[in-house]
Amino acid sequence: MNTKEIPYKIYLDEQEMPKQWYNLRADMNNKPAPLLNPSTLKPMTAEELSQVFCEELVKQELDNDTPYIDIPEPILKFYKMYRPAPLVRAYCLEEKLQTPAKIYYKFEGNNTSGSHKLNSAIAQAYYAKEQGLKGVTTETGAGQWGTALSMACAYFGLDCQVYMVKCSYEQKPFRREVMRTYGAAVTPSPSMETEIGRKILAEHPGTSGSLGCAISEAVEMAAKQDGYRYVLGSVLNQVLLHQTIIGLETKAALDKYGVKADMIIGCAGGGSNLGGLISPFMGEKLRGERDYQIIAVEPASCPSLTRGKFAYDYCDTGMVTPLQKMYTLGSNFIPSANHAGGLRYHGMSSILSQLYHDGLMEARSVEQTAVFAAATEFARVEGILPAPESAHAIYVAMEEAKKCKETGEEKTIVFGLTGTGYFDMFAYEKFNNGTMTDYIPTDEDLKQGFDGIPRFPGNEF
Repeated sequence: MNTKEIPYKIYLDEQEMPKQWYNLRADMNNKPAPLLNPSTLKPMTAEELSQVFCEELVKQELDNDTPYIDIPEPILKFYKMYRPAPLVRAYCLEEKLQTPAKIYYKFEGNNTSGSHKLNSAIAQAYYAKEQGLKGVTTETGAGQWGTALSMACAYFGLDCQVYMVKCSYEQKPFRREVMRTYGAAVTPSPSMETEIGRKILAEHPGTSGSLGCAISEAVEMAAKQDGYRYVLGSVLNQVLLHQTIIGLETKAALDKYGVKADMIIGCAGGGSNLGGLISPFMGEKLRGERDYQIIAVEPASCPSLTRGKFAYDYCDTGMVTPLQKMYTLGSNFIPSANHAGGLRYHGMSSILSQLYHDGLMEARSVEQTAVFAAATEFARVEGILPAPESAHAIYVAMEEAKKCKETGEEKTIVFGLTGTGYFDMFAYEKFNNGTMTDYIPTDEDLKQGFDGIPRFPGNEF
């Protein structure tokens, strides 16, 4: 089809919105390794996981074989408030870069949470409500997940307790206030409210926190309260499952205009956005139907894929969660307080880790000053101020488009714009003032994290 016929924004009709989530694991020859009980080193059972997570979510977590899972009607109804989300042809950016490449981005910022996180938050809140729970606990980094979950809990009348990474809590007071407006209790992490928080503060006085710390506190608080369960905004199989609506819509929008992508790019922290975006494309790749170049982009300050170890490790700093096999920097690795709070996680989704290990996708790490330069250029030509997390994908998409200018190739590049950066002005201020710096951990810094990875037979790295 003639490219001139492709609109700036491709919208699907409500009737075209996917009615099922796609379970990528069903098409993976090498399935993600099972979660292990840290006490017995045996695979976690559904009964054990149900002590921490909602029962229906446990089923989704453990299901490696069902390719499509129906989205319950109440969740579809909620999705229609802000979905289908647009797929945008970045004509203005293409012109600015003078590239023959065709650039598309899937924009997930058209909701109050400002990001893709609502896709899983509403699902997890629904299953908690169906189970008859009183409320849920969680962690949040930049605040998008906490905001999304507070919205979802308000919708279903659930209590919501959020442990927010301390540096984000201080840098993003307005994000915190959105959560409180939706009825959530928000606590900076690490805190003195939990045993694990007190322990972390004793070992790391003055720490700015990490997602690993906040997860530990949220899990502890869920276990202490009757009628509560813990919910997680990324990393887990169930979360990537819910986020596949992003990729399914993206593919449907491309198919509507006969567009074939060459390259799919997403930022990677725990993996929810990237996993959701790439799933249907990776499925085609796994089935041998079509090939794609798939790129995960992470911060150079927290390089779990590009410099981490593929091993079983704890998902949290307090070492109370199950062991997950993933690319990890070590659960006690505390990343520098960079401004992409949602990417400050020591590990990566087991699904994405396995795909990366099998050579089915690549990873790149980027320094934050370069990321914010790309974000600024994008904002000036495309009219959206991007979240710092998303700007990692923007940077690589622009670099690839510039390569096409050199080679003359007309590649079709698709990236995920996970959300907006309007609550990230503290970070943009640092960049605009020229006071933002880059931090890349040394091998010695990383060794300290690696030394904490549990050693047992079969977990050599």
